[in-house]
Amino acid sequence: MIPSTPSTPQFDQTLMALGQARQADPNASNTQALAAAGMVLAEEGGPAALYHRVKRFESAGVFRGTDWDHPAILQPDIAKLSLRTGDAQTTVIEALSQLRLLAVARGDYAHPRITAEHARQFITQVMALNLDLLSGQLREADRERPFSLGPMVAALYQFQVEAMGYESILDSLVAEVWRILEQRPIDVDDVREMVIQIAECLFDPTLDTDNTAAQQLVNCLFAPTPGCAEDPGVDVYRMRLPTFTDDELRAEAQGFAQAMHDTGLVSVYNAVFLRHLRTPEIGGEHLIPVTLGLGRTGTDAYQCHTALVHEIIDAIIFVEIAQAIYGLAQLLERGTLFNGPVAAGLSRQLRLPLSAETAATLTTAFGARREPRIWLMAGVLNLLGQPLGVGQGNNPTCQSVIGLSMWADNDPDYLLQLIAWAARDNEVLLRFEGDIVSSKGLAAGLAKQRPLDVDPVSMILVPHLDRIYIEMGRLCGERDDDLHRWIHPEFYGWWVGNGFRVVANAGTEQIEDHAAFIRDFYASYHPAYNGGVPVIHPQPAGIAATDSAARYVGRHAIAIRRVALDPDGEMRVYFFNPNNDSGQDWGQGICTDTHGHGERHGEASLPFHQFASRLFVFHYDPLEQGDREGVPAEAIDTVLALANDSWTVAFKP
Repeated sequence: MIPSTPSTPQFDQTLMALGQARQADPNASNTQALAAAGMVLAEEGGPAALYHRVKRFESAGVFRGTDWDHPAILQPDIAKLSLRTGDAQTTVIEALSQLRLLAVARGDYAHPRITAEHARQFITQVMALNLDLLSGQLREADRERPFSLGPMVAALYQFQVEAMGYESILDSLVAEVWRILEQRPIDVDDVREMVIQIAECLFDPTLDTDNTAAQQLVNCLFAPTPGCAEDPGVDVYRMRLPTFTDDELRAEAQGFAQAMHDTGLVSVYNAVFLRHLRTPEIGGEHLIPVTLGLGRTGTDAYQCHTALVHEIIDAIIFVEIAQAIYGLAQLLERGTLFNGPVAAGLSRQLRLPLSAETAATLTTAFGARREPRIWLMAGVLNLLGQPLGVGQGNNPTCQSVIGLSMWADNDPDYLLQLIAWAARDNEVLLRFEGDIVSSKGLAAGLAKQRPLDVDPVSMILVPHLDRIYIEMGRLCGERDDDLHRWIHPEFYGWWVGNGFRVVANAGTEQIEDHAAFIRDFYASYHPAYNGGVPVIHPQPAGIAATDSAARYVGRHAIAIRRVALDPDGEMRVYFFNPNNDSGQDWGQGICTDTHGHGERHGEASLPFHQFASRLFVFHYDPLEQGDREGVPAEAIDTVLALANDSWTVAFKP
């Protein structure tokens, strides 16, 4: 028997009316249905009643014409805002969406546009961001919401917890946090929030929790060393440090290093400790490489540039910006400072005067407790230390972001110059076919507003790059091929291959000789057919992005980093995907891996034939052509079969 509440008959009637109205007018209003759903949600047993009506309200078109109609693109952090701070209508439609995804995750409802695994990941992350509701104690902001929205959300969350099982949620949440951390993202605010919420649950006396893996995750932020094992607070820890012996200080340094490199997260206590080591009377500078967890390369870089590293620590390492310690450690460990101009560029960056616009943007995003230049410098360290950790946020700026990644990895002094121009002068200059292209005065590119859900460097630099990229396309005018053929080498750098292949005709947008396109890709990139030549520099490429049902979503820019055998002997393409999470389901069993198959932190990978099945555009060196005729017909047929049963349908007349 389907659960009911006093208001469910009215809700059922509004659903029927909405379904009939939408048949006549696809844009018919869903306001009455949402109002009725809100009444049900506010009643005892309301979430259960709505849960058992998921198929009904989905079929009636409650989500049609909204972002919620595309569940695969929904973002957990935005969902939290919709649920906890949205108006009544937004809160209710978000609640219905989450009940729908809960049903998908549990196998009670099959949705054509999102898999059970993806739905479970989403629900897990949303619940992680709302774990404070687990104890049933509402915060003041929740209690003061109109229309009893706070208690409604709490009831919804309790239902989700009971449906999923708390242990299952916590286990899944911990696994999800580690999965994200394995990719070593630069922006870890959401992850830190998840860990904080886990910590609140673990230490809530009203909850019976015993999860060792969760405790280990919490310890990396709140108790990484013996000296702060009980999370005493930064002020108490700061007062303790002068009493530590040399052996105790070394134990602290080793604890911080291990916790940081195991997770990619940095404890605020680490910042306090590192600044303590810089106190002249302490004489603890010999422990700085230990605290940073440096190996031979990193230690050599530190010893060659000791004064600069000390200046960076003194200038920007504060509790609020502790995460920059990992960026600094990775920058040293990668040997980036052995690139001659980089040290000078970083020294300039420390002193760089910022424009009023840059300062205002950074202050809006990060607050006024620290100077804007400190936030930007922290972003520079993180980007140079973690070139594969940068993400585009919820912005259509994949082309610009793969540029940031490639320059941070391959041309860091050039990146520092771009950042200086953007932050100081509000202008970036690039060359296109012999002429200078300035970002000043250009209209907005694909991103119509400045992105604020990204790292500090992206926040300042990407709008300029986005505008220039679009301007280069305009300067191309009418040409006989895809414009990316001319834009990419000029925009990204000399290392982009001058050879270019696109699967669709630029004029007709129809696929032409797909088999030859795949054959050329194998001959250019597969070591068995290209003479064993590795990928020397990351190469920009374009994929036909598909959803979990293998349907075409659009073109998306990525960067091919390397092609190699994985530990199981399978040939894989390892690539950088500027999406915030590179673990994705592209349908047909094609799920991008981020660890476990030889990936380096931040890389995604796929078996060669699966990657080739989604390839749309690639560059190559025409002077290093491989053995086209040696590529087996069976390999090409396998790739074509995957493509023809998925995204190419959208390109057929």
